[in-house]
Amino acid sequence: MLLKNAKIFTMTSENPFSGDIRIKKSKICNISPSLKPSGNEKVFDMKGLSIYPGFIDAHTHLGVYSEPLIWANEDGNELTEPVTPHLRAIDAVNLEDAAFEDAVKNGITSVFTGPGSANVIGGQSLFMKTAGDNVVDARVLLTVAGVKAALGENPKRVYGERKKMPSTRMGTAALMREYFVKTLNYMEKKKKKSESFERNLVFEVIEKILNKEVPLRCHAHRFDDIATIIRIRDEFDFNLVIEHATDGHKIAGYIAEKKVPCVVGPTLTSRVKEELKDKDFKTLKILSEAGVLCAITTDSPVIPVQYLPLMAAYSVKAGLPRHEALKAITVNPASICGVASRVGSLEPGKDADIAVFDGDPLLVETRCVMTIVDGKIVWNDM
Repeated sequence: MLLKNAKIFTMTSENPFSGDIRIKKSKICNISPSLKPSGNEKVFDMKGLSIYPGFIDAHTHLGVYSEPLIWANEDGNELTEPVTPHLRAIDAVNLEDAAFEDAVKNGITSVFTGPGSANVIGGQSLFMKTAGDNVVDARVLLTVAGVKAALGENPKRVYGERKKMPSTRMGTAALMREYFVKTLNYMEKKKKKSESFERNLVFEVIEKILNKEVPLRCHAHRFDDIATIIRIRDEFDFNLVIEHATDGHKIAGYIAEKKVPCVVGPTLTSRVKEELKDKDFKTLKILSEAGVLCAITTDSPVIPVQYLPLMAAYSVKAGLPRHEALKAITVNPASICGVASRVGSLEPGKDADIAVFDGDPLLVETRCVMTIVDGKIVWNDM
């Protein structure tokens, strides 16, 4: 298809331009100020409309905690053991979660989704498209986009109530270190090809973290928890992304110095626990100004996924430049999630994931009038 006469925001530049986009099969073929229709391609006149790369939510639980939110649809936390890295989100994604349709209708074309934060190490998250085949594997860009970990209130509450380790922040950090050391021992035994060596799914996943094949995506709200996971990262040398970073503004310089990306939010929520007492939309601005690579999370279903652009808008209200807010839901999450070669910007050769709006997507009155995923129109309200 050919999209003509649009105002195009490629996100590779701060400045939009008027032009056309040609799509062949699932990819962007060409972007130019003027392209002539060829063959039998379908032409859409986008005059008066704005085109962006499909938006990306860098941290959700879509399909894992699926709507309607009832017990039968809660598959995010295995609450029987505190260390469960061998769990795979792909085995729990319910494609009939209503949030996928909400995402598509609002220009959100891909998400990072995975386990909740009850466990010290909770399982493997994935990165997927919000529309497509009815077999989830066909929508997935990365089956293992990160391994979930958590510090702070959640794991110590869950296992403290069971009179089981961890019941303190010290216990959570100690248990994480213990399993990293066990994995190092496992790796050494495997290397020596010991006769007593047996495969262990738990250690195999942690081995991927320690080999920097996948990042550890650690839930941490309070600034002391953020410092703890960075301390552990420095001890064991793995790739780290901070999830939530509610207090990130308090140690922004330290996070920047340590070169740790942050997925910030869901700031639109209420202060439902102590860790959120200092939440503020200024956090993204302060982290960004310090030089931290940041993305925005709705943590859907905590905040419905369709409000991702609204959260970007509130960050602008708090002082974040508009272009930086848009980067936080396009190119930045693509980079943090390891899929920047496929999505996050409008460039030839990248996936044809496109959102079309009748105005500025950071304004509440603006409508998403068309969403394209992998070159197919999955929402059309023109």
